Amino acid sequence: MLNNEQSLPAITSLLEAIPAPAVLLDRDYRIRASNGAYRETFLQTGTLLNRKCYEVSHGYRVPCDQAGENCPLRQCLETGQRQRLLHIHNTSKGREHVDVELTPIHDEEGEIQYFIEVMTPTNRHPDSQSSMIGFSPAYTRMLELLSRAAPANINVLLLGESGTGKELAAQYLHSHSQRSDKPFVTVECSGLTESLFESELFGHEKGAFTGATHRKQGLVESARGGTLFLDEVGDIPLPMQVKLLRLIESGSYRPVGSVNPKQADFRLICATHRQLRQMVEEGRFRQDLYYRISPFPVHLPSLRERSQDIIPLANHLLKQLRQDKPLKLSDQACQWLCQQRFPGNIRELRNRLERAILLCDSGLIETEHLVVEQEDKLATDDPMQKLTMSVIAEENIVPLSQLEQRYLQQVSTHYSGSKADLAQQLNISERTLYRKLKGLS
Repeated sequence: MLNNEQSLPAITSLLEAIPAPAVLLDRDYRIRASNGAYRETFLQTGTLLNRKCYEVSHGYRVPCDQAGENCPLRQCLETGQRQRLLHIHNTSKGREHVDVELTPIHDEEGEIQYFIEVMTPTNRHPDSQSSMIGFSPAYTRMLELLSRAAPANINVLLLGESGTGKELAAQYLHSHSQRSDKPFVTVECSGLTESLFESELFGHEKGAFTGATHRKQGLVESARGGTLFLDEVGDIPLPMQVKLLRLIESGSYRPVGSVNPKQADFRLICATHRQLRQMVEEGRFRQDLYYRISPFPVHLPSLRERSQDIIPLANHLLKQLRQDKPLKLSDQACQWLCQQRFPGNIRELRNRLERAILLCDSGLIETEHLVVEQEDKLATDDPMQKLTMSVIAEENIVPLSQLEQRYLQQVSTHYSGSKADLAQQLNISERTLYRKLKGLS
């Protein structure tokens, strides 16, 4: 509760006790007080008094809500409640994602008179290998969800195409959680047999099976107090899903060959590129397990959904890959990169840059260093792309059902693998594939 201007010195002292950048604002966006961390962040050696907050942090001439962003001060005025959101600020380190928390201060009549705004950078280690890069709307929305979930102990399900950085997102959740000083343990679920899954996850006792000459600690025990990351959880076969469900529900497990249960203590993060909801409907993934691992799903956008991040990402990767002698991308190379679809996402971008570094003899990467002729030729020969172009060339629009039939006819004719493999490639069940193929005949 604030009664008059005499309370401002007390609030200023309060701001200095906050380690993060903090500022006191009035209803007209004017800065009335700030702490040292705020002044250092925005390289302000002179006075900040009465300057507009959006001018200092964003370089805007108008409030954030008039510049295409959500404004916490405006939301706070409308709701009367504390507000928290993710903003992009122009700091001494460049553009940064900042977790903004705005708290209203009321006068004796209960009216909002001031606001205390505290800003916490989301990237604690901007130059590290595990830092996340991007400023596009799709990326910012994802990062805001991760920032919300990180301090909680809630299970998180990371969804997205291969190569979108799901493990990096899991590491972000861990490093910004209350368990950050404890282990981060990854379990690669693809290709694990049932016996190996139990042994890897739960460990085993000496003599539990042939060749078990000593006790082995499982990954659940290794993650004690920290985070357990199940990568490609959608690849776990049904028999093993039961065991995982039991672990999550009971919080206990038994090492192979032991009769004594052990208590588990971990924060669970799962990731998959598969459509788990569809797998549940088709009976390939347990519904009860799905709801256990997905109380907080987060979609990781593909590079196609965040194309404006391609060049910042490429520059960041170049710094990582060539720390001894930094390289730059030519304007033509940047233009070429922005035109690519990147089905392999960040992983594909990194691979192209690694190849370009080896081919580049100067300090400037050109387009020819990035092009992989045979692969890019295959990409242009993509059957779906050809099929789509042939449909567009037709005088009449073709129904989607007919387009699907044409595509199925092509892939079933030219695919050399089994029907089970083809169904997996199409991300449908084998039964569904046979039903659709029967419809073709």
